[in-house]
Amino acid sequence: MTQKQNVVVSETKSKVMAQNKSLGGGYISITRRSILKNLEINNGRVNGWIESIRASSPTHSSLSQNKTSWILHHPSALDMFDQIMEASKGKQIVMFLDYDGTLSPIVDDPNRAYMSNSMRKTVRKLARCFPTAIVTGRCKDKVYNFVRLAELYYAGSHGLDIKGPTRTSKYNKDRKSETLLFQPATYFLPMIHRVYQQLVDKTKPIPGAMVENNKFCVSVHFRCVDEKKWSELAQQVKSVLKDYPKLRLTQGRKVLEIRPTIKWDKGKALEFLLESLGLANCKDVFPVYIGDDRSDEDAFKKLRDRGQGFGILVSKFPKETSALYSLQEPNEVMDFLQRLVEWKKV
Repeated sequence: MTQKQNVVVSETKSKVMAQNKSLGGGYISITRRSILKNLEINNGRVNGWIESIRASSPTHSSLSQNKTSWILHHPSALDMFDQIMEASKGKQIVMFLDYDGTLSPIVDDPNRAYMSNSMRKTVRKLARCFPTAIVTGRCKDKVYNFVRLAELYYAGSHGLDIKGPTRTSKYNKDRKSETLLFQPATYFLPMIHRVYQQLVDKTKPIPGAMVENNKFCVSVHFRCVDEKKWSELAQQVKSVLKDYPKLRLTQGRKVLEIRPTIKWDKGKALEFLLESLGLANCKDVFPVYIGDDRSDEDAFKKLRDRGQGFGILVSKFPKETSALYSLQEPNEVMDFLQRLVEWKKV
């Protein structure tokens, strides 16, 4: 990968700023203990992958603690709202939101993960009060079509495709004539496209399997796949990836995701966006990240490491998480965001 791929540029190509440190040795890569730790693609072992999927299902939860105990450690962000606002007093709140399962419900068909009109109105009001970004594993353009709010920052493909608002940001006065654009993995685009086409062919015989091209990553959805077919699906994915050592496999909620092996994730995207807003080194910044997926744990951990702000996990079931608070579903997320807007107005 050449250095000129690691840049932030305006859409008019009028300005280029090196951002090589975003991908350099200055960052420590985050190891996910809970994701596919037993999967060995090259020798055909898929048992670890199957067990990881089962463990991620609420009906097969491996957590020994009950829900009451879990809630004590991860209380509702709605119940703790006053305490949260007290902690943010005098600080600039910055909002980071996952999409699927956070702003929209989880659905069988990922192409129909629509956002409700009431949620859209709430997010629009939120973005008028605080700098707001959507950080998702989905293709940036696809999520934009779901959300249709030009005033947000969008970080698609787990942060590998970042674009800022199409108008001047009031939070960073230095960016008056440019739109933020950051794509550190353009080198991988032809490879990702080939893998997508091969996975479409390989998974055709498996009922319910769906392969989604998210530009800088490929998602293999198995929400509608019979559990008896999971092993077969694993073998097909393995047979494709064995020829692509520069790609890695991670797991989300009933989805396998194939990504480039660069040191970049949602946590790095969060830091990059804070830097783009001119807030990376501020002591009075208060980032809040809300997400429901394993990939969001990178952002939760990043906030814990920074000692600023906190993460909110969206889940009805106990899960191992680095988030400090919890919400049960997108409706509760909307309630929390509405309270934030009302608090700001007051």
